[in-house]
Amino acid sequence: MSDKSVRPAGLCYNSLAMIDIFLVPNKTVATARGDGPAIDLSTAGNRVFLLTLEITNIVEQESLDVSIYGSADSAAWGAKPIATFPQKFYRGEHPLLLDVASRAEVKFVRAHWEVGRWGRGTETPMFEFHVTIKEVPADILKEATAEAKALA
Repeated sequence: MSDKSVRPAGLCYNSLAMIDIFLVPNKTVATARGDGPAIDLSTAGNRVFLLTLEITNIVEQESLDVSIYGSADSAAWGAKPIATFPQKFYRGEHPLLLDVASRAEVKFVRAHWEVGRWGRGTETPMFEFHVTIKEVPADILKEATAEAKALA
């Protein structure tokens, strides 16, 4: 398995370079709040992305909140997140669609997380997780949109 955190972009099935990278590095262990690296979206051909939060290890009675922030320059980040995963308590894989097509000012994204712990035992929370970001190809997005309209 290749380490997506060291390469700038992956290759998609259609051989065009598309964004496919870790937004939070693989096997990140969080015991306190933190931020992932800034990811440059300027090379994206399409500005719709599939985010996947995967929680691989936890302790009981804790919560993880992951939000995505946007920036024009990777120095100043918005006061409010542009996307937020629902609060999580258990292991699992959780997808979220991020559409920044109408937000031309967003050139970079990064993840921010908060952890909480309650109950008995140690007060320090511990989550092992990662977040990936994958560009959604325009043809797949068009097909999915048409399918959704047909079902409505």
